[in-house]
Amino acid sequence: MDFLYVKSLHIIFVVTWFAGLFYIVRLFIYHVEAEKKEEPAKEILQTQYKLMSKRLWYIITWPSAILASIFAFWMLYKNPYYLKMPWMHIKLTFVLGLYFYHYSCHKIFTQLQNNIIKYTALQLRIWNEVATIILFSIVFLVTLQNAINWIWGVVGIILFGLLMMLSIKLYKKIREKNSWEKEETNVLNNEEL
Repeated sequence: MDFLYVKSLHIIFVVTWFAGLFYIVRLFIYHVEAEKKEEPAKEILQTQYKLMSKRLWYIITWPSAILASIFAFWMLYKNPYYLKMPWMHIKLTFVLGLYFYHYSCHKIFTQLQNNIIKYTALQLRIWNEVATIILFSIVFLVTLQNAINWIWGVVGIILFGLLMMLSIKLYKKIREKNSWEKEETNVLNNEEL
């Protein structure tokens, strides 16, 4: 098979792999948030999120991860000179990080399938940004390759990720404050009646 076909298939399955990783964590967040709902809504929502997660995880995400890896190894086999390039070593380090991220998501998936909730929605929102940082870093590395600019791109993405995490925490505080103020206003209005 021509190298460009293998490369194209690798890119397609990387895209679907990341899509699965981004969406699975959103489903984890919804599943955890459903824990606060009253019955029967809680049961209905969590059952639905389990089904959606299972289909996404085993029909899209895992197969995409495996196929992206097969085509990556195939590309490296066809062009072993890539392994002599310093940027490729860094890229493979990020890919290794992606495998660890995927494995961690699998652990969370298994826990939620067994009704074990160990993380808050906020923790999962922050966890979701890790995949974004890995994606941006890999794209910068592959696109810029030997240029020194990829270093600044990766540093910028990591700083952007930290800024996003801080923004999520700030948003949570603002939301909690507004909720508290609404409750206080409702109490005062009820007392006036």
